[in-house]
Amino acid sequence: MKNLILSAFILFSSIVFAQNGQTMPGMILKDINGKNVNTADYSKNGKITIISFWATWCTPCKKELTNINDNMLDDWKAKYDVVMVAVCTDDSKNLLKVKPFVDGQSWDFDCLLDVNKDLQRSLNALLIPFTVLLDRNGKIVYTHTGYNEGDEFLLEEKIKAILAKK
Repeated sequence: MKNLILSAFILFSSIVFAQNGQTMPGMILKDINGKNVNTADYSKNGKITIISFWATWCTPCKKELTNINDNMLDDWKAKYDVVMVAVCTDDSKNLLKVKPFVDGQSWDFDCLLDVNKDLQRSLNALLIPFTVLLDRNGKIVYTHTGYNEGDEFLLEEKIKAILAKK
């Protein structure tokens, strides 16, 4: 059993980390206001970009996004010129819950809807929360699955590492 778990972890890690160095796939998703957004544009914005996959039913996802928004994001924008994007993976049955939830949180970042999970699958994001970090050239430099309190500090270290490579 232990070998099976270890094998699954190694396979999972290689799938997730295989994305590093690639650019964000181009897909047209709607934002919570119904506007079409091409996800590839986040690779072309010249900014460090955090893309976080989440769902309204996912407690760790909501906690991560709230912690970043409330405690870190303004500082990251000022210090590192960071852009944050939340990609909601709720299915069509729960879609009507997303906008009221986001509006109630006063999150200060774009929120896109990946109802069919096409973007999520294209990045081999098997579980959520799933975080993708793009450098200023739009290359994926870091991915992370799950959330534990304080993971945002690790994310900040990854952001600093991008800037150190100038």
